[in-house]
Amino acid sequence: MAEHTYHDQVNIDNAVKLRSLLERLPDFCRYFFRGIEPTTSSRTRIAYAYDLRIFFEFLVQTNPSLKNTPITELKVEVLDQIKSVDLEEYLEYLTYYKSEENERINTENGKKRKLVSLRSFYSYYFKKEMIQSNPASLINVPKLHEKEIIRLEIDEVARLLDEVETAQCMTKSQQKYHEKTKARDLALMTLLLGTGIRVSECVGLDINDVDFDNNGIKIRRKGGYEVIVYFGEEVREALLIYLEERNLLTPAEGHTNALFLSLQLKRINVRSVENLVKKYASTITKLKKITPHKLRSTYGTNLYRETGDIYLVADVLGHKDVNTTKKHYAAIEDSRRRSAAKVVRLREKG
Repeated sequence: MAEHTYHDQVNIDNAVKLRSLLERLPDFCRYFFRGIEPTTSSRTRIAYAYDLRIFFEFLVQTNPSLKNTPITELKVEVLDQIKSVDLEEYLEYLTYYKSEENERINTENGKKRKLVSLRSFYSYYFKKEMIQSNPASLINVPKLHEKEIIRLEIDEVARLLDEVETAQCMTKSQQKYHEKTKARDLALMTLLLGTGIRVSECVGLDINDVDFDNNGIKIRRKGGYEVIVYFGEEVREALLIYLEERNLLTPAEGHTNALFLSLQLKRINVRSVENLVKKYASTITKLKKITPHKLRSTYGTNLYRETGDIYLVADVLGHKDVNTTKKHYAAIEDSRRRSAAKVVRLREKG
């Protein structure tokens, strides 16, 4: 059997997961998921399914006319029974609730995502003339409070990579384990810091996606389209050293093409990369708490500081909307505007 690519396998796994989730939703939901398949990723559809499950749990728990009705028995007509005030109550409910004995808390960001899911859901049935009203369109999206973008300064990047290379701050037992993964970890961390790619794009790389003739890697962005991202000499050197070791390994079946392998000789996964970034960062005194996404922010900051080209940063990071990029790097833009005040002189001082 031919080996599936990482992205194809993710889509297969998500398709199976979605079928399982649909068994716990009203039958009419299948129309919606069929309808949005051409325009959404498999990850997005999974997220929608989870969000809709929470919505229907809320309805059968709080709506007197639906009390104790099995969720799977709900009909599409139930959507017309819901008013905008009911949806406002739902958003308030999301602040804190219990689901399957687990406590759940949602901030503005979590509420916004669930409202977006619900808007898409209602919009589908309204456009298909299966319901008469669309109360979700009447609800204001929760206002998000901007969070400070955490990124590493130049000296912090150097300290982090030094620790990945030397493990000086680690215990003796950690250092012994570190020798087995040093080349891989240094290549992986250098790649993230030197290209700004997402961690999901990184773990999805195959060996033949790396082009040393042009110093580029072929990645698949959100939405499924492929692009080439270019890297510098530091990334090139780290990848070449790692590949000397990688080519001596015999990967597990189904993982032959994977660039980055775990100690089990399988394609490394997102959670493992998150854990290794956390591990190295935690050993360094007074280093910020970082994640792979913060390494991406660090790259974006450095690129913008060096070029001043927000459109280039947006393109390299794979942001579809440059306003997303501007929002993230607004503080740097402000400092650049401030510096402009000192550049232009109207009269020479006597």
